Amino acid sequence: MGNLSLVTIVIIAATALISFKGFNDYGFFERYKFNIGSVRRGEQFRMFSSGFLHADQQHLFMNMLTLYFFADGVIFSVGEFNFVVIYVVSLVLGSLLSLYFHQNEYQYSAIGASGAVTGILYAAILLDPSMSLYMFFIPIPIPAYVFGIGYLLYSIYGMKNRVGNIGHDAHFGGAIGGLVVTLIMVPSLFRTDLLMIGLLIIPIIILFVMHKMGKI
Repeated sequence: MGNLSLVTIVIIAATALISFKGFNDYGFFERYKFNIGSVRRGEQFRMFSSGFLHADQQHLFMNMLTLYFFADGVIFSVGEFNFVVIYVVSLVLGSLLSLYFHQNEYQYSAIGASGAVTGILYAAILLDPSMSLYMFFIPIPIPAYVFGIGYLLYSIYGMKNRVGNIGHDAHFGGAIGGLVVTLIMVPSLFRTDLLMIGLLIIPIIILFVMHKMGKI
């Protein structure tokens, strides 16, 4: 893994081991997945433990691959401890936003590290706004902030239309966590990248305005 940070290796290894345990142990999977009814009965630990479970190997691979690409850039900027704080807060905020939007859907369940990983992705975008991303199906680099804004707007669309078996709200909550915690840790960004912060916040404002209007 080259220069990959030890803390990134630990997170990837722990997530892989717990996910594979869940693949082969239905009782374990059901005990630790995020479920609205269970959380509301007092099992709040599920809001954290669900971030280490995945639906299948492809789901696990995509989340860990994204973490692999963006983790060390964040660690380089804020350090390993703060990286873990961003990861955990993003994971929990993803679950909290899911709880908020599905609070009366007692059977609603979710799993995956997507919220935490999205938080790291958005922290990376905020810390390096000039970063570009390369997508397999697009032959030119995409400015990271354009991808970030587009991804959140798509998440709003996905939440409104229940697109796919995807926890769009967890992704959105993770992104909010990544943005907010990074800004708390690096307040100088308000001086150097205020316009970028404003652009990235626009989809968040749109989401809560739409929710207030009853459109989500």
